[in-house]
Amino acid sequence: MKNIKIYGAGSIGNHLAQASRRMGWNVDICDIDPDALERTKNDIYPARYGKWDDQIGLYNLDEVPRGVYDFIIIGTPPDSHMELARSAVKEGAKVVLVEKPLCSPDLQGAQELFDEAKAANCSVFVGYDHAISKSAIKMSSLLENKEVGNVQTLDVEFREYWGGIFAAHPWLDGPADTYLGYWEKGGGACGEHSHAINLWQSFAQQSDIGRIVEVSANMEYVKDGVVNYDSICLLQFRTEKGVIGRVVQDVVTQPTRKWARAQCSDGYVEWHCGNKPGTDTVIVSSNDGEKSTTEITKTRADDFFQEMQHIEIALKEGNSKDSPISLERGLDTMLVISAAHMSEQNSCPVAIDYSKGYKIEALTLLK
Repeated sequence: MKNIKIYGAGSIGNHLAQASRRMGWNVDICDIDPDALERTKNDIYPARYGKWDDQIGLYNLDEVPRGVYDFIIIGTPPDSHMELARSAVKEGAKVVLVEKPLCSPDLQGAQELFDEAKAANCSVFVGYDHAISKSAIKMSSLLENKEVGNVQTLDVEFREYWGGIFAAHPWLDGPADTYLGYWEKGGGACGEHSHAINLWQSFAQQSDIGRIVEVSANMEYVKDGVVNYDSICLLQFRTEKGVIGRVVQDVVTQPTRKWARAQCSDGYVEWHCGNKPGTDTVIVSSNDGEKSTTEITKTRADDFFQEMQHIEIALKEGNSKDSPISLERGLDTMLVISAAHMSEQNSCPVAIDYSKGYKIEALTLLK
């Protein structure tokens, strides 16, 4: 991979542009808003990385080249992802990375993207970068190797007041100015903090407890005549092997808590993201009292560089479909997001039938 096109000159577009340049790749960024391109060049990029990189091309959307990129990144709001991702596949890109959440909860275009990418032999990834962080890989390895026995239950929390998001986007006044304030566009706690759902699924995969087949949700929606989003999202899962677990996502908790715990037959494994500044921590403790702690230092820029490295290695090794951030994993996460809203709005659990594809028809109310 050498030539990268990034749709979206917002916060995530800048992160991924810098990570791609760090990989030594050529990068062009495009956006529908000329002001966004100006912010990238004059404010966001130099403020984060010291100075603007003159090797990055900036284009208005209707002027950006087509057919010359082997890797296309979609860093726009979720309700635009499917159209742009499908267009990227048709354009001839061999690799596409779509920022999370993959799409809006109605799943429009999800199955079509899956089918079209498969037909075009295009590798699609979804930006759940926490799942391939060094700390998450460490926890996954401990679970896969049954370091403290079989997983009995699994909990993951992403609880973070979203003031930090708006601090990184000072041109926004609040959730009403963006998709974040509208759950149907992929915003709210369930969509924006869906790293927790995705991590639950990733750890479940590595510990062989099965895919989620039943979702029960309790959500707190904020509606003021303009915005309509879930501020708190409490989820309970049951897997195809009968294991139950829990996810909590919210946009109100201060200080931030990003945490996972796998209670196992012979002990537990815990994952902490940013529990110390610039540090992730993995703790493994056995029932006989033996305990070990691994601390991994990183920067936010390192998260995205790790993501680019992961994609490059997965492609070289020919196992992109097995990646924790593969399209299939991202689609599985979207089914759970959709099921969560359906469960809350109908006050009952929702079953997921993966054989019916990545469509709303895969979800059934359990009344």
